[in-house]
This record gives sequence, structure tokens and C-alpha cells, in this order.
Amino acid sequence: HVIINKPLNRVVELFDSVDNLYKWMEGLQSFEHISGEPGQVGAKSKLKFVMGKRTVEMTETITKRNLPHEFHGVYETNGISNPQQNFFTAINDTTTKFESVSEFKFTSFGMKLMGWLMPGAFKKQSQKYLDAFKAFAEKEG
Repeated sequence: HVIINKPLNRVVELFDSVDNLYKWMEGLQSFEHISGEPGQVGAKSKLKFVMGKRTVEMTETITKRNLPHEFHGVYETNGISNPQQNFFTAINDTTTKFESVSEFKFTSFGMKLMGWLMPGAFKKQSQKYLDAFKAFAEKEG
């Protein structure tokens, strides 16, 4: 989790903007809506990232939207399913706790092996995005 020195409603407003994703999700090249009502439960989108020399495409499916408190989704790519739960809590009028709970399910042998060999790598990437969002949100004002 991270503590953001901004009010809850402002944090959620910044989080809930597709245009802002490019400002804090390192490597994001494109975000394309595929189906459903954009930003709502059931909506699917395709995200394309460049990570080092690799291009990674994943599908986001929104599973819960109860803003300003919760936003959950499942992110899927080759061999990995990543259910993610995001929680936003006002600590006071000017401070917000942003907690992200991720689970990584490996659906192919290669990814299961990678998950076993590098168990912390996926969690570190999730924390990196939390830290990047905090820096972005506090800078945006």
C-alpha cells in the first residue's frame, strides 16, 4: 500500500482517468477498449506494454467498481492471470491510503516455473506501480 498526500476524491479522480495511465504506468504504449461500457463492470480493454525488449499485451476485465472505495479487475496475458483488488480509504481530509491486493495465477508450465523461480518479481512490479501512482498523484495537485 501507499499513503498519498491528496484527498480521497482527488486520488480516485486521477486513478479513474484512462489518459492518466500513461503518466504513471511505465512502459504502457496503448490502452484500447474492446467491449462493454468503458470503465464499468464487465468492460474489457487491451493494454500493450514495452518491458525491456519485449512487448506484452494483456486484457483487463473490470470485475468491481465501487468508487471512491474499490476498483477490481483481472489482468490476463500469456500464461498469467492477475486478479487485482484496489482499495481507497480516506485517512483524513488530505490523505488517502491506496492498497492494492494482487494474486498471480500461472496458467502455463513456463509461467508456473518462472513464478516458482522468481516469486517476488511480480509483487515488486505491483509495488512499483503503486509508488509511481503516488508520485504522479502528489505532483498533479
